[in-house]
Amino acid sequence: MASQHAQAIVDLYKGWSVELGANSDMSLDEIRELFDHWGDLTSEPDGVEFHMATIAGVPGVWATPEGADKSRVVICCHGGGFSVGSSESHKKMYGHLAKAVGCPSFTMDYSRAPENPHPGIVEEAVGVYAQLLEQGFKPENIATTGDSAGGNLCTTMILYARQKGYPLPACCAPLSPWYDMEGKGETLITNADTDALVGGDLLAGMVAAFLGEHGSPTDPLTNPLYADVVGFPPTLIQAGGDEGLLDDSRRFYDQAKAAGVDVELQVFPEMQHVFQFMAGNAPEADDAIQKLADFMRPRLGLT
Repeated sequence: MASQHAQAIVDLYKGWSVELGANSDMSLDEIRELFDHWGDLTSEPDGVEFHMATIAGVPGVWATPEGADKSRVVICCHGGGFSVGSSESHKKMYGHLAKAVGCPSFTMDYSRAPENPHPGIVEEAVGVYAQLLEQGFKPENIATTGDSAGGNLCTTMILYARQKGYPLPACCAPLSPWYDMEGKGETLITNADTDALVGGDLLAGMVAAFLGEHGSPTDPLTNPLYADVVGFPPTLIQAGGDEGLLDDSRRFYDQAKAAGVDVELQVFPEMQHVFQFMAGNAPEADDAIQKLADFMRPRLGLT
């Protein structure tokens, strides 16, 4: 049974749904401002310093915990349908992860859609990865993670890095990933009554903005369910049992498993889309963050 603290994300999502429904003419800037309140769910992580930086022309926020091993890094891709969300909304959540892992995280503020449709976003992400390699980070000391659309990006950036001939990072950890640009997941229907935020109408608009005029919903770099993932790094997928996008995680897990990838899927009962936002305030989120750290640490060579 979900803790009483976990109700916070349900209340936030339902409030957003009401506000979006009542204000159909809300501007994109207003919607972005609304979604930056994701971070309200997250407690301030103790002993973590935040500072802004730019890597390969992409701004973002470093979260550096006390005593961090600075030879390791977690690249964090924020969610929000590629159109909303930012380091401002996500930095505390990824600060909790950095603290649990024991190394810095960098949350990218990639240029969002519709201003920057595919392939611009994945190109920026790989640019950040390439720059970190040039700065001396070893690929085996780099992890990628991301939530929702960022779960897609932390996956596709590895596929694109491989395509461009870069060595692959140590591991990948998508959170509630949004992979399917065609919207074929069965849980979009079966979990429609339990998911407090994500539905077909919301996704359709974000798909159009992300793909732009020339993007394809079956391009492996927009929809990893069409990708060849043989040789993909060890991967941990986390998803909420009540979310509409759960089937995206299940299908990618099956695909990766069949390709011989070291992959695990953790489904948290009664949890919403990216419930990890409640880090520091709900036991389910803290448990998930700890499981992410337990997965990443040995693969990054941290004991």
